Amino acid sequence: MTGVLVLAGTPIGDVEDAPPRLRAELAGADVIAAEDTRRLRRLTQALGVVPAGRVVSYFEGNEVGRTPELVAALLDGSRVLLVTDAGMPSVSDPGYRLVDAAVAAGIKVTAVPGPSAVLTALALSALPVDRFTFEGFLPRKAGDRSRQLAQVAAEPRTMVFFEAPHRIAETLAAMAEAFGADRPAAVCRELTKTYEEVRRGPLGELAAWAAEGVRGEITVVVAGAPPAAPEEVGPAELARLVAVREEAGERRKEAIAAVAVELGLRKSIVFDAVVAAKHAP
Repeated sequence: MTGVLVLAGTPIGDVEDAPPRLRAELAGADVIAAEDTRRLRRLTQALGVVPAGRVVSYFEGNEVGRTPELVAALLDGSRVLLVTDAGMPSVSDPGYRLVDAAVAAGIKVTAVPGPSAVLTALALSALPVDRFTFEGFLPRKAGDRSRQLAQVAAEPRTMVFFEAPHRIAETLAAMAEAFGADRPAAVCRELTKTYEEVRRGPLGELAAWAAEGVRGEITVVVAGAPPAAPEEVGPAELARLVAVREEAGERRKEAIAAVAVELGLRKSIVFDAVVAAKHAP
């Protein structure tokens, strides 16, 4: 009988945010794969848990080589717990390779939901969160970073980024250049920790603030691009668009309404264009 791979969320700051199930999984797992075994030791001590299973490291530098070892343990029936330094495994942290390999091997994968810097920052940002994208860490090189920002400059959904404190000033400046200095954003620093801070404002102002130096773990939330203003369409083109719909079988009234909605115009403007075209010589 195969084992189970458990992905467990860990506190992003305040250890009291640890889900109750995390304690049970830490105490009962046969193998604990941790991004940093020293931080895991501090976490278990803070939670008052003594792991009974074997603890191994699983981080960016060794996950390719260690994944087959963990899959073998799972196939032998072990319960393997995967934890990272903070938040959920696989979200800008090790985990994807192991999950992919476990699924390919027919092994059950489950999760212990826990704290998330992405969702916490979104909730605190005061920006629209009905739709959002997670962009993770931007490239370190300025040219690569600028190209990636240019690719998402027109993204209409709210965007979430991670960034290191020593790069946040140049990243915010690059965002202001790519998205516009007036684009609303929020810099969330040290979430759930003693010195938690959420700084909200236009990207230009946030870049100036960050230039003075920022410390701690940082999540940046940026508003999506505003909808583009509708291009001005002349009366002749409006009449043509209505005629195309009529030829396709729509009634004139319905065609006028559809064109008005499509272009963000009042129906009366489209109607007048159709009437003018009808009486044109």
